[in-house]
Amino acid sequence: MSDNWVVQNLQNSLSTWNEKLAEVWQLLTQSPDNFKGGKIWDVILSINGAVQAIGLALLVLFFLAGMVRTSASLTEVKKPEHALKLFLRFAIAKAVVTYGLELMLALFTIIQGVISTIMKSSGIGGVNKTVLPQKMIDAIEDCGFFESIPLWAVTLIGSLFIIVLSFIIILTVYGRFFKLYMYTAIAPIPLSTFAGQPTEQIGKSFLKSYAAVCLEGAIIVLACIIFSMFASSPPVVDADAAPAAMVWKYIGELVFNMLVLVGAVKMSDRIVREMMSL
Repeated sequence: MSDNWVVQNLQNSLSTWNEKLAEVWQLLTQSPDNFKGGKIWDVILSINGAVQAIGLALLVLFFLAGMVRTSASLTEVKKPEHALKLFLRFAIAKAVVTYGLELMLALFTIIQGVISTIMKSSGIGGVNKTVLPQKMIDAIEDCGFFESIPLWAVTLIGSLFIIVLSFIIILTVYGRFFKLYMYTAIAPIPLSTFAGQPTEQIGKSFLKSYAAVCLEGAIIVLACIIFSMFASSPPVVDADAAPAAMVWKYIGELVFNMLVLVGAVKMSDRIVREMMSL
C-alpha cells in the first residue's frame, strides 16, 4: 500500500466497499437457518412453535366466523356438499398452520434456486473489486504539499460517501434476514385466516409478502451483477487533468455508480411488490 495519506484513505474506503459487497454476495446464498451459525433460527423456531398454539385457536374462531357469514341457515350447513366443503376448508387450513413452516421453507428454497441460477448464468463468481487506478496513484504521489491540500478535501468527501453507501447496502441485506425471521416467527397467526372465506385474503397477502421478501434476494443479485460489469470497466482517468480534478471526476463517477446500485438494492422490495401486483 502507498505511503501517501490521500491514496491510503481512498484505498481503505474502497477496501471497505469491496468487503461489504463480498459479504452481500455471500449472504444472498445463505438460508435463515445457517445465518449467524443458526442461533437466531433456533429462537425463531421456538417462537413459531409457541405461536402455533395461538394460531390453531384462531383457526377455530375464523372457521366459525366464516361459517356463520357464508351460510344462510343451519339447514344449509347440514347439506352434505356444503358440510364437505366446510370440512375440507378446515382440514386444509389446519394443515397450512401445522405445516406452515415447511411450506415457507419450501418456498424459500425454490426462490434460492432462482438466485443460484442467476449467479451461475452470469458467469460471475463474485462481485468484481473496485480498485484505484495506478495512473491516479502515481499522479497523487507526485503532488507537493500545497498541491495536495485540495486532494485532502476531495478524498475526505469521496471516502465518506463510499463508506456510508457500503454500510447502507449491507444493512439492507441484513434487513431482509430480519424480515424473513419475523415472517417465520409470526406465520401461524396470519395463516390461520385461511379457515374462513371472509378472512382468507389475509393469509394470501401474507404469503405474497413473504414471497416478495424472498424474491428481494434475486433483485439484489441482479443489481450486484450489473454493478460488477461497471466495476470491470472503471471510469476513465484523465492523465492530463490536475490531480484534484482527476480525483474529483473519478470519485464522482464511481460514487454515482455506487448510488445507482444502493438505490436498486433499497428499492428491491418495491420492485418485487410491483411485479407481483401485476
